[in-house]
Amino acid sequence: MRWTIANILTLFRVALIPVIVTLYLAGASGYLTAGVFLLAGLTDWADGYLARQRNEESPFGAFLDPVADKLMVSAVLVLMAADPQMRQQIFSPALFTIIVAIIIGREITISALREWMAELGSRGVVAVGWIGKVKTTLQFVAITVLLFAQAGLQKGAVVFGELLLYTAGVLTLWSMFIYLRRAWPSLLEQ
Repeated sequence: MRWTIANILTLFRVALIPVIVTLYLAGASGYLTAGVFLLAGLTDWADGYLARQRNEESPFGAFLDPVADKLMVSAVLVLMAADPQMRQQIFSPALFTIIVAIIIGREITISALREWMAELGSRGVVAVGWIGKVKTTLQFVAITVLLFAQAGLQKGAVVFGELLLYTAGVLTLWSMFIYLRRAWPSLLEQ
């Protein structure tokens, strides 16, 4: 691993995951938890930008960056779906839980698909596309809004965050379909 600024930011994002979980479980202010989550989300943008600008893209960064995103999003979504207070605030606890399961299930499925395609020498077939980037951005924004809403913001903030998460859920399914469609010919050959 090369110690580039981009790789350090990605490692920093991974290190923030237990901090975010601890803040959430300890009942820290929603502002603080959302702020740390937002900081971690901004490192996702910054590490990719810096790696490209400084020509420091690396295999380690290409591996860890999406893993860090998935871990961070999954950890917080599980906490929210299991939180009785959160379940009281949101419009539809059942739909929220289904969307969380879809998002996490898709991340596991596509990660496994990418690993398998890499073994076949076809990893580029399932390279991250623009829909995946929009999906990840929507997830980060939705979770940040929902965390802020836990600090006592208006019900409108909860509804807005929930709608953003449901939109991210739709994009999650859409991007999964695209990746599976691209990989399908290679999968049929096996």
